[in-house]
Amino acid sequence: MKLNYKRTIVVGLAFLSICAFWQMYDNIVPLILTNTFHLNETYSGAIMAADNVLALFLLPLFGGLSDRKDTKIGKRMPFILFGTGCAIILMNILPILDNSYYQNPSPFKVISFIVVLGLLLIAMGTYRSPAVALMPDVTPKPLRSKANAIINLMGAVGGIIYLGLAAVLYPNSKILGLEHVNYQILFIFVSAIMFIAVALLFIIIKEPKLVKENKELEEQHPEWNLAENDESGNEKLPIEVKKSLGFLLASIALWFIGYNAVTTWFTTYVANVMGEGLGGASKCLLVATGGAIISYIPIGIVASKIGRKKTILAGTVLLASMFALGFILTNAFKTINLIMYVCFAVVGLAWAAINVNSLPMVVEMCKGSDIGKFTGYYYTASMAAQIVTPVLAGTLMRLISYKVLFIYAAIFVLLSFITMTQVKHGDQKVEAKKGLAAYEDMED
Repeated sequence: MKLNYKRTIVVGLAFLSICAFWQMYDNIVPLILTNTFHLNETYSGAIMAADNVLALFLLPLFGGLSDRKDTKIGKRMPFILFGTGCAIILMNILPILDNSYYQNPSPFKVISFIVVLGLLLIAMGTYRSPAVALMPDVTPKPLRSKANAIINLMGAVGGIIYLGLAAVLYPNSKILGLEHVNYQILFIFVSAIMFIAVALLFIIIKEPKLVKENKELEEQHPEWNLAENDESGNEKLPIEVKKSLGFLLASIALWFIGYNAVTTWFTTYVANVMGEGLGGASKCLLVATGGAIISYIPIGIVASKIGRKKTILAGTVLLASMFALGFILTNAFKTINLIMYVCFAVVGLAWAAINVNSLPMVVEMCKGSDIGKFTGYYYTASMAAQIVTPVLAGTLMRLISYKVLFIYAAIFVLLSFITMTQVKHGDQKVEAKKGLAAYEDMED
């Protein structure tokens, strides 16, 4: 059994568009809220958590709805097309309101910004679960760690494209000393990336045909399924599998609490602790994303040899260690340097080890008919965590010191290691091949 790499890359275009958007959102929106609207860290954190509050309800809802949807273009594609189209329109209104408020402040413009932001978050929430569920829809269960490595690689490419644009368009030399920065061109570029990526996905991927082929393959391998049917024919999980799912979802929540605190507040953190601007922060995150990109495919291969759980556990230890080192380095130096770049490259590797394997472990515990719902469970756990962490981390930074950020992140990632040790299912192993045979799965 071989993974179709070309097809998986195209499926990953949807995730590329999503990650490009969220990378920009996490980097730029906090700056607009604090620098243009002059909101403190607690209020800014609350607004930044709003997307996660909405996602807590929207992602399972639309994931489940897409499971039951049946159209000529597929179950997931209508949600992907509609959500992307609405997001592209709404996101370009935000910098217009930002610039207008700077020129002529008014409460109406603040309210308008928040309303448009809320509608944008709803648009993004309608298609994230369907977009991510498309991969397991068309990929056999034993190959999903490798496929998810490709999907995450595509997401990282989306993030790195944005970070590269931000670093080029907004270097410190250009924005240093400015009272206000116009981000309109950055929003236009990201919306163009989203449009092109989803257009290619729709043109190339024939979802109904591919889903049918994968479903027929799964029917030939009932041993892949961990769920059972009750007397009414409905799918249910055995108690021990439910327990593993609970610990896995708790682990996901904990490592997202730690990781998202850094991604949300890093640009503001380095500005206050080190005096670096958006360009410097973007370069640092660019290195982390580059580390993840280099690591995704090797991590998928490693997981197929030693198991998903062991790979995740190693990733959590490494990530917590790098966050602790990040605390030391950002307080020891006043500028971002080579040692910090190495540290953030390893952060990318550690996050790849976690991300590549966590979603496949969740959807491993369900049948194909419930992939959207279980993808929603995954995002419920991650988004619930991210509801808490922007506000909590922001408040601690304001009340204690900005320097608590990396310690906070390291503690929660270590807690995820503990809960992850209790996960006993979803770790389907594939026998490792040796020599030249190891390269057979790279063929089309």
